[in-house]
Amino acid sequence: MDAWVCQAEAWAGRVEHRICQQTPEQIYLAVAVIAVTVLVLVAASRPKSSKPNTIVLCGLSGSGKTVLFYQLRNGSSHQETVTLMEHNNDTFVLHSELERQGKIKPIHVIDVPGHARLKPKLDEVLPQAAGVVFVVDAQDFLSSVQAAAEYLYDILTKATVLKKRVPVLIFCNKADKVTAHSKEFIKKQLEKEVNKLQESRNAISSADITDEVQLGVPGEAFNLSQCPSKVIVAEGAGLTGNVSAVEQFIREYVKP
Repeated sequence: MDAWVCQAEAWAGRVEHRICQQTPEQIYLAVAVIAVTVLVLVAASRPKSSKPNTIVLCGLSGSGKTVLFYQLRNGSSHQETVTLMEHNNDTFVLHSELERQGKIKPIHVIDVPGHARLKPKLDEVLPQAAGVVFVVDAQDFLSSVQAAAEYLYDILTKATVLKKRVPVLIFCNKADKVTAHSKEFIKKQLEKEVNKLQESRNAISSADITDEVQLGVPGEAFNLSQCPSKVIVAEGAGLTGNVSAVEQFIREYVKP
Protein backbone atom coordinates (compact mmCIF):
# COMPACT_ATOMS: atom_id res chain seq x y z
CA MET A 1 0.00 0.00 0.00
CA ASP A 2 2.81 2.39 0.90
CA ALA A 3 4.45 1.63 -2.44
CA TRP A 4 1.27 2.64 -4.28
CA VAL A 5 1.08 5.88 -2.30
CA CYS A 6 4.69 6.71 -3.10
CA GLN A 7 4.14 5.95 -6.78
CA ALA A 8 1.02 8.19 -6.87
CA GLU A 9 2.89 11.01 -5.20
CA ALA A 10 5.69 10.66 -7.73
CA TRP A 11 3.20 10.84 -10.63
CA ALA A 12 1.50 13.86 -9.11
CA GLY A 13 4.87 15.56 -8.75
CA ARG A 14 5.72 14.93 -12.39
CA VAL A 15 2.35 16.27 -13.55
CA GLU A 16 2.73 19.37 -11.40
CA HIS A 17 6.22 19.93 -12.76
CA ARG A 18 5.01 19.60 -16.35
CA ILE A 19 2.14 22.02 -15.71
CA CYS A 20 4.47 24.57 -14.22
CA GLN A 21 6.56 24.41 -17.39
CA GLN A 22 3.56 25.31 -19.58
CA THR A 23 2.50 28.86 -20.38
CA PRO A 24 -1.00 29.98 -19.21
CA GLU A 25 -2.15 30.01 -22.86
CA GLN A 26 -1.13 26.37 -23.29
CA ILE A 27 -2.95 25.39 -20.11
CA TYR A 28 -6.13 27.19 -21.18
CA LEU A 29 -5.96 25.51 -24.60
CA ALA A 30 -5.55 22.07 -23.05
CA VAL A 31 -8.51 22.63 -20.73
CA ALA A 32 -10.62 23.83 -23.65
CA VAL A 33 -9.73 20.73 -25.72
CA ILE A 34 -10.62 18.44 -22.83
CA ALA A 35 -13.94 20.24 -22.26
CA VAL A 36 -14.92 20.05 -25.95
CA THR A 37 -13.96 16.36 -26.08
CA VAL A 38 -16.13 15.60 -23.05
CA LEU A 39 -19.10 17.47 -24.55
CA VAL A 40 -18.77 15.60 -27.86
CA LEU A 41 -18.60 12.24 -26.09
CA VAL A 42 -21.67 13.07 -23.98
CA ALA A 43 -23.65 14.19 -27.04
CA ALA A 44 -22.66 11.06 -28.97
CA SER A 45 -23.68 8.78 -26.11
CA ARG A 46 -27.21 10.17 -25.94
CA PRO A 47 -29.86 8.14 -27.78
CA LYS A 48 -30.97 9.90 -30.95
CA SER A 49 -34.61 10.96 -30.90
CA SER A 50 -36.29 9.78 -34.09
CA LYS A 51 -38.68 12.12 -35.82
CA PRO A 52 -42.31 10.95 -35.87
CA ASN A 53 -43.44 9.15 -39.01
CA THR A 54 -47.13 8.81 -38.11
CA ILE A 55 -49.84 10.27 -40.32
CA VAL A 56 -53.35 10.38 -38.85
CA LEU A 57 -56.31 10.10 -41.24
CA CYS A 58 -59.51 11.45 -39.74
CA GLY A 59 -62.85 12.94 -40.74
CA LEU A 60 -66.56 12.18 -40.71
CA SER A 61 -67.95 8.77 -41.58
CA GLY A 62 -68.33 8.32 -45.32
CA SER A 63 -65.70 10.88 -46.25
CA GLY A 64 -63.45 8.22 -47.79
CA LYS A 65 -60.68 7.82 -45.22
CA THR A 66 -60.46 4.05 -45.54
CA VAL A 67 -60.36 4.16 -49.35
CA LEU A 68 -57.53 6.68 -49.03
CA PHE A 69 -55.70 4.39 -46.59
CA TYR A 70 -55.76 1.50 -49.06
CA GLN A 71 -54.76 3.71 -51.97
CA LEU A 72 -51.69 4.89 -50.09
CA ARG A 73 -50.73 1.37 -49.06
CA ASN A 74 -51.89 -0.86 -51.92
CA GLY A 75 -52.45 1.49 -54.84
CA SER A 76 -56.05 0.34 -55.12
CA SER A 77 -59.31 1.16 -53.36
CA HIS A 78 -60.83 -1.11 -50.76
CA GLN A 79 -64.45 -0.13 -50.38
CA GLU A 80 -65.94 -0.61 -46.96
CA THR A 81 -69.72 -0.86 -46.77
CA VAL A 82 -69.77 -0.81 -42.98
CA THR A 83 -68.49 1.98 -40.74
CA LEU A 84 -65.22 0.91 -39.13
CA MET A 85 -65.36 0.51 -35.36
CA GLU A 86 -61.60 -0.06 -35.05
CA HIS A 87 -58.91 1.97 -36.73
CA ASN A 88 -56.72 0.75 -39.58
CA ASN A 89 -53.15 0.88 -38.38
CA ASP A 90 -50.15 -0.08 -40.48
CA THR A 91 -46.57 0.89 -41.30
CA PHE A 92 -45.59 0.74 -44.96
CA VAL A 93 -43.78 2.37 -47.87
CA LEU A 94 -46.12 4.42 -50.02
CA HIS A 95 -47.30 2.31 -52.95
CA SER A 96 -46.24 5.05 -55.37
CA GLU A 97 -42.66 4.78 -54.05
CA LEU A 98 -42.22 0.99 -54.17
CA GLU A 99 -40.10 1.13 -57.32
CA ARG A 100 -37.98 4.07 -56.24
CA GLN A 101 -34.27 3.48 -55.77
CA GLY A 102 -32.46 4.17 -52.52
CA LYS A 103 -33.53 4.27 -48.91
CA ILE A 104 -37.17 5.18 -48.35
CA LYS A 105 -38.60 5.78 -44.89
CA PRO A 106 -41.83 3.86 -44.22
CA ILE A 107 -44.78 5.78 -42.84
CA HIS A 108 -47.10 4.79 -40.05
CA VAL A 109 -50.70 5.54 -41.04
CA ILE A 110 -53.62 5.44 -38.62
CA ASP A 111 -57.15 5.65 -40.01
CA VAL A 112 -59.35 6.87 -37.13
CA PRO A 113 -63.02 5.81 -37.40
CA GLY A 114 -65.33 8.72 -38.15
CA HIS A 115 -68.22 7.71 -35.91
CA ALA A 116 -68.92 10.38 -33.27
CA ARG A 117 -68.67 7.86 -30.41
CA LEU A 118 -65.16 6.90 -31.51
CA LYS A 119 -63.69 10.41 -31.62
CA PRO A 120 -61.85 9.86 -28.29
CA LYS A 121 -59.54 7.51 -30.21
CA LEU A 122 -58.16 10.63 -31.86
CA ASP A 123 -56.74 11.78 -28.51
CA GLU A 124 -54.82 8.51 -28.24
CA VAL A 125 -53.03 8.85 -31.58
CA LEU A 126 -52.50 12.61 -32.06
CA PRO A 127 -49.43 12.78 -29.77
CA GLN A 128 -47.64 10.48 -32.28
CA ALA A 129 -48.61 12.53 -35.35
CA ALA A 130 -46.15 14.10 -37.76
CA GLY A 131 -49.18 15.32 -39.69
CA VAL A 132 -52.98 15.07 -39.83
CA VAL A 133 -55.03 14.47 -42.98
CA PHE A 134 -58.60 15.65 -42.41
CA VAL A 135 -60.77 14.09 -45.12
CA VAL A 136 -63.87 15.92 -46.33
CA ASP A 137 -66.57 14.60 -48.66
CA ALA A 138 -66.54 17.26 -51.40
CA GLN A 139 -69.68 15.84 -53.01
CA ASP A 140 -71.93 15.72 -49.95
CA PHE A 141 -70.24 18.63 -48.20
CA LEU A 142 -73.13 21.03 -47.52
CA SER A 143 -75.18 18.46 -45.62
CA SER A 144 -72.32 17.89 -43.17
CA VAL A 145 -70.47 21.21 -43.15
CA GLN A 146 -71.35 22.03 -39.54
CA ALA A 147 -70.26 18.63 -38.22
CA ALA A 148 -67.08 18.77 -40.32
CA ALA A 149 -66.26 22.25 -38.99
CA GLU A 150 -66.76 21.11 -35.40
CA TYR A 151 -64.46 18.13 -35.96
CA LEU A 152 -61.83 20.33 -37.60
CA TYR A 153 -62.06 22.90 -34.81
CA ASP A 154 -61.56 20.16 -32.21
CA ILE A 155 -58.41 19.03 -34.03
CA LEU A 156 -56.94 22.51 -34.41
CA THR A 157 -57.48 23.28 -30.71
CA LYS A 158 -56.05 20.03 -29.35
CA ALA A 159 -53.23 20.77 -26.91
CA THR A 160 -50.76 18.44 -28.65
CA VAL A 161 -51.53 19.97 -32.08
CA LEU A 162 -51.04 23.49 -30.75
CA LYS A 163 -47.90 22.67 -28.78
CA LYS A 164 -46.16 20.74 -31.57
CA ARG A 165 -47.69 22.82 -34.38
CA VAL A 166 -48.75 19.62 -36.13
CA PRO A 167 -49.50 20.39 -39.81
CA VAL A 168 -53.01 19.62 -41.10
CA LEU A 169 -54.07 18.79 -44.65
CA ILE A 170 -57.77 19.26 -45.44
CA PHE A 171 -58.24 16.76 -48.26
CA CYS A 172 -61.40 17.42 -50.28
CA ASN A 173 -62.15 13.90 -51.44
CA LYS A 174 -64.43 12.78 -54.31
CA ALA A 175 -63.46 15.86 -56.31
CA ASP A 176 -63.93 13.80 -59.48
CA LYS A 177 -67.71 13.86 -59.05
CA VAL A 178 -69.64 16.35 -61.18
CA THR A 179 -71.53 17.67 -58.16
CA ALA A 180 -68.41 18.01 -55.97
CA HIS A 181 -67.65 21.41 -54.48
CA SER A 182 -64.30 23.08 -55.14
CA LYS A 183 -61.59 23.23 -52.50
CA GLU A 184 -61.92 27.04 -52.44
CA PHE A 185 -65.62 26.82 -51.65
CA ILE A 186 -65.04 24.18 -48.96
CA LYS A 187 -62.27 26.23 -47.35
CA LYS A 188 -64.46 29.33 -47.25
CA GLN A 189 -67.44 27.49 -45.76
CA LEU A 190 -65.32 25.75 -43.13
CA GLU A 191 -63.83 29.09 -42.10
CA LYS A 192 -67.32 30.59 -41.75
CA GLU A 193 -68.53 27.69 -39.64
CA VAL A 194 -65.43 27.65 -37.45
CA ASN A 195 -65.81 31.40 -36.95
CA LYS A 196 -69.44 30.97 -35.80
CA LEU A 197 -68.46 28.03 -33.61
CA GLN A 198 -65.65 29.98 -32.00
CA GLU A 199 -67.88 32.99 -31.32
CA SER A 200 -70.47 30.83 -29.58
CA ARG A 201 -67.86 28.99 -27.52
CA ASN A 202 -66.12 32.24 -26.59
CA ALA A 203 -69.47 33.54 -25.33
CA ILE A 204 -69.69 30.52 -23.05
CA SER A 205 -66.09 31.02 -21.97
CA SER A 206 -66.75 34.66 -21.08
CA ALA A 207 -69.48 33.43 -18.75
CA ASP A 208 -66.75 31.59 -16.80
CA ILE A 209 -68.13 28.19 -17.67
CA THR A 210 -65.02 27.06 -19.49
CA ASP A 211 -61.71 28.19 -20.97
CA GLU A 212 -61.74 28.16 -24.76
CA VAL A 213 -58.71 28.25 -27.04
CA GLN A 214 -58.73 31.30 -29.32
CA LEU A 215 -57.92 30.58 -32.95
CA GLY A 216 -57.11 33.38 -35.33
CA VAL A 217 -56.99 37.08 -34.54
CA PRO A 218 -59.48 38.51 -32.01
CA GLY A 219 -61.98 40.81 -33.69
CA GLU A 220 -61.29 39.47 -37.18
CA ALA A 221 -63.10 36.85 -39.22
CA PHE A 222 -61.39 33.49 -38.86
CA ASN A 223 -59.03 32.35 -41.59
CA LEU A 224 -57.18 29.02 -41.69
CA SER A 225 -53.92 30.85 -42.37
CA GLN A 226 -54.14 32.32 -38.85
CA CYS A 227 -53.84 28.92 -37.16
CA PRO A 228 -50.64 28.18 -35.20
CA SER A 229 -50.33 24.95 -37.21
CA LYS A 230 -49.87 25.03 -40.96
CA VAL A 231 -53.18 24.18 -42.66
CA ILE A 232 -53.27 23.19 -46.33
CA VAL A 233 -56.37 22.60 -48.47
CA ALA A 234 -56.15 20.23 -51.44
CA GLU A 235 -58.46 18.07 -53.49
CA GLY A 236 -58.42 14.66 -55.11
CA ALA A 237 -60.28 11.36 -55.34
CA GLY A 238 -59.41 8.24 -53.42
CA LEU A 239 -61.45 5.88 -55.60
CA THR A 240 -59.66 6.92 -58.80
CA GLY A 241 -56.23 7.00 -57.20
CA ASN A 242 -55.84 10.77 -57.38
CA VAL A 243 -54.09 11.07 -54.02
CA SER A 244 -50.89 12.86 -55.05
CA ALA A 245 -51.73 15.85 -52.81
CA VAL A 246 -51.81 13.53 -49.79
CA GLU A 247 -48.56 11.81 -50.78
CA GLN A 248 -46.87 15.18 -51.26
CA PHE A 249 -48.07 16.31 -47.83
CA ILE A 250 -46.80 13.11 -46.24
CA ARG A 251 -43.36 13.39 -47.79
CA GLU A 252 -43.07 17.03 -46.76
CA TYR A 253 -43.33 16.04 -43.10
CA VAL A 254 -42.03 12.45 -43.17
CA LYS A 255 -38.82 12.64 -45.13
CA PRO A 256 -37.76 9.58 -47.19
